[in-house]
Amino acid sequence: MLDIHKLSKVFPSGAVGISGVSLSLDGGVLGLLGANGAGKTTLMQMLATITTPTAGQIRFQDVDILRQPDYLRRRLGYLPQDFGVYDNLTAFEFLNYFAALKGVSSRARVLEMLELVNLHTVAHRSAGTFSGGMKQRLGIAQALINNPDLLIVDEPTAGLDPEERVRFRNLLGDIGSGKLVILSTHIVSDIESIATMIAVIKKGRLLACAPPEALLATTGGRVWEAVLSSAQFDGIRSSLKLSAAVRKPDGIHARIVAQDCPLQNAVPVEANLEDAFLYLMNFAPTAFG
Repeated sequence: MLDIHKLSKVFPSGAVGISGVSLSLDGGVLGLLGANGAGKTTLMQMLATITTPTAGQIRFQDVDILRQPDYLRRRLGYLPQDFGVYDNLTAFEFLNYFAALKGVSSRARVLEMLELVNLHTVAHRSAGTFSGGMKQRLGIAQALINNPDLLIVDEPTAGLDPEERVRFRNLLGDIGSGKLVILSTHIVSDIESIATMIAVIKKGRLLACAPPEALLATTGGRVWEAVLSSAQFDGIRSSLKLSAAVRKPDGIHARIVAQDCPLQNAVPVEANLEDAFLYLMNFAPTAFG
């Protein structure tokens, strides 16, 4: 469905946003993981035809998107990181406006999308009175109004409370069963339960793109736990890669990602996606998968 080949973006200042990224994706949910400033937004903007690549190719449904961007735009839903609403419009008016921009004239479709994102009961309330989570749900409704084949959402849970994050994550997971969804985030928990593929990006370069279970397999035997005193913990916290540290009655339980056993009393434990992300960011300089 979507093929990206050696995609690069160099800005006029000389800064490299993306360097040689290649991906091939069908349906499902791709979680794009990376630290802030890794190049996630730059990549998303190129895929959304907002920014032009310096080099490389983008093909969607076997169509060259750099030559025919309108082909993708008609089939695209996009929720940028900084999505704003018109505070003076009601949710219905706002969504109806975006529907018209995308050539959708069906009032029933607007109502259907409001119900999908659980805003139908507040359809005639001013969007300016909505919480951050409600505005994000309105954002996803506008992205879905044209029934897109490709949905791109950039850091969608930023600023949401835990309950709203779970609700939004579940919504994206449901949508991903029938489309290609690309979701960027720096928070592993945003994608661990819904992503069918995970891509890890660092300083504009792709470190990995694989199913979650494959990423976990690369981290097997590289995650350890040690029970430490406060003094011991203070002595190692800056020199080792810690994925978690929990204070308990018997000491601090430190979860450590390392190539080899990091401490004499450390025991191997099963890896999770947070561990895999930390491992890739620190110990895997080349792409695989």
